[in-house]
Amino acid sequence: MTDEKRLAGQGAFFGRRKGKTLRAHQTDLIETLLPRLSVDLQSPCDLATLHAKPVQGHVLEIGFGGGEHLVREALAHPHLGFVGVEPFVNGMAKMLAEIERKAIANVRLHPGDGADVLAWLPEASHDIVYLLYPDPWPKSRHHKRRFVSDRTVEALARVLKPGGEFRFASDIDHYSEWTLAHLLRSPHFVFAAERAVDWRTPWAGWESTRYEVKALREGRQPCYLTFRRL
Repeated sequence: MTDEKRLAGQGAFFGRRKGKTLRAHQTDLIETLLPRLSVDLQSPCDLATLHAKPVQGHVLEIGFGGGEHLVREALAHPHLGFVGVEPFVNGMAKMLAEIERKAIANVRLHPGDGADVLAWLPEASHDIVYLLYPDPWPKSRHHKRRFVSDRTVEALARVLKPGGEFRFASDIDHYSEWTLAHLLRSPHFVFAAERAVDWRTPWAGWESTRYEVKALREGRQPCYLTFRRL
């Protein structure tokens, strides 16, 4: 698997685009269902008409992987509208299969860069933004490729409502420290944790993803960070 670099509207985007060969039905979903669910970044965002039915709030998940968390949240909160971002084709194919199988009606998708979606969304429009287990780009020379940066923190602040939350999870300590440092120096956010146990405890209703189960099995402790928009 190779890395692909694409110039996006908010800067350079780095990500794995495709892994295992898709099955025939997965390919069909990419070609037929994804275009119907993809957000149109070339047109102004109208949240009132984004979903098939009116919703009472909005949630964004950047880099949903195989879609386990996004599927569970969308089914558990049918009154909310979700947008999921995932550049990895195989992850997108899995998400589309779940949407089809479970008739999920409150999810829209973007098969690309989360920074582009943040730039497209209206100001103070979202209740929660999730960034769960992003690629940590562990080498120092690659840290500029991490999704969390001063620029994206500003974009998150623009999109979140006052009192809205940015929720971040990682099993890589130095990326959690990196994220904490970037958010703490922002004047727009406050760190919600009061005790150490708070960042070791996942959010209400949380169920581990396959990635998290693997991390725990290999001895890595997840960290759950919540930042509230002032």
